[in-house]
Amino acid sequence: MEGLVPVISLIALIIAIIISVTTSLNIGTLAMGLSLVVGYYIGGEKIDAILKGYPTSLFIMLAGVTYLFAIAQVNGTLEKITKYAVKAVRGNVALLPIVFFFVAFGLSAMGPGQITISALMAAPAMLLAEEVGISPLLMALVVGNGAQAGAMSPIAPPGIITAGLTQKMGLTGVSGVLWLNMFIGHAAVAIIAYLLFGGLKLLRSRDSGQRQTLANLQVEPFTQSQIITLIGVAVLIIGALFFKLDIGFGAFLIGAILSLLKVADEGKAIKAMPWGTIIMVTGVTVLVQLMSKVGGMDLFASIIAKFSTPLTVTLVAGLIAGLISAYASTTGVILPAFLPLAPVLLQKLGSTDLMPLLSAIIVCGFLTDLSPLSTTGAVFLANAGEKTDKTKLFRDMLIWGLSMSVVGAVISWLAFSVLRLP
Repeated sequence: MEGLVPVISLIALIIAIIISVTTSLNIGTLAMGLSLVVGYYIGGEKIDAILKGYPTSLFIMLAGVTYLFAIAQVNGTLEKITKYAVKAVRGNVALLPIVFFFVAFGLSAMGPGQITISALMAAPAMLLAEEVGISPLLMALVVGNGAQAGAMSPIAPPGIITAGLTQKMGLTGVSGVLWLNMFIGHAAVAIIAYLLFGGLKLLRSRDSGQRQTLANLQVEPFTQSQIITLIGVAVLIIGALFFKLDIGFGAFLIGAILSLLKVADEGKAIKAMPWGTIIMVTGVTVLVQLMSKVGGMDLFASIIAKFSTPLTVTLVAGLIAGLISAYASTTGVILPAFLPLAPVLLQKLGSTDLMPLLSAIIVCGFLTDLSPLSTTGAVFLANAGEKTDKTKLFRDMLIWGLSMSVVGAVISWLAFSVLRLP
């Protein structure tokens, strides 16, 4: 039975995904239940060992940030920010996703990385999308990819990790090239998302009555409570950007202070938090971590790796990295596990062209992170507005994330192996 546990764990994940796509059942509750069956009853794992797979840090971050921004939503701060944002672009709604992409890219590259910036920008971006009629899927994908594009900055966590790993391979001075390749990949798919999910429609409607209405939108000044809330949000952003403030605990602290100052009804704010989504994301992580422990993820990668050849190694490695990253952390799993394997794989295949393979693994790993099962995608799903069908958004983001494992692999292969971009 022990030899069958990896197979059973992989089947369990597939079953959970199929059920989540075809029904309204929360995949998080199902995944935790399957973890008990696969890990405890079949695999013989202790409950304490299974519980260690629960992503406590992710829960704190999601809960803390959504708590703070729920306060900002309840007292009208976020709604007012969105109205001012619309006025800033003079009603040209088509520019908003583009502006958000570059803002997310710049902030992420300054040091915090993609997860922190996604968590900071998700709430106002998703609410703004709902307010002005932008597809929530479009906004999530464009803003999320903007944050991802900046993540390979030499001073951002993924960039720092990658630099350390490549130095062990004898490669120095490659951080800038890998960051450029990261930007190329994410900018390409952001453009694809913009064109596929409503960007062209927004451009065509630039002279519509809606634009004029939005341009002439009258916005009341911020109230005292809203100004205090804005200060609190600014403190969180500055603390995360420059003082290494933990975004989850920091958000809880600032949110608690705001509640003490009576800027909003805390009870309403807590009820407004997306608890179902938080359970969804953290529950799946438990099953994925269990799979990694019992060998299910290795089995998954091995099955696909058998189809690799010297000609297609970049394509196949990118595909493997993307598929696994759709359910696991790119920074915590793909970078430390796959980058060191790259030179070994090339040696076995009789090749020495390392940079294209490294670029493909990195780019493809991050491209799938807009899956709702990954942290970056999860924060956008968690902060979708009340009018958004979150079940549909979950399915759409999951399909996008999985498709990026293929699309990203093809783009990376063409860009880095065929066209030989930097």
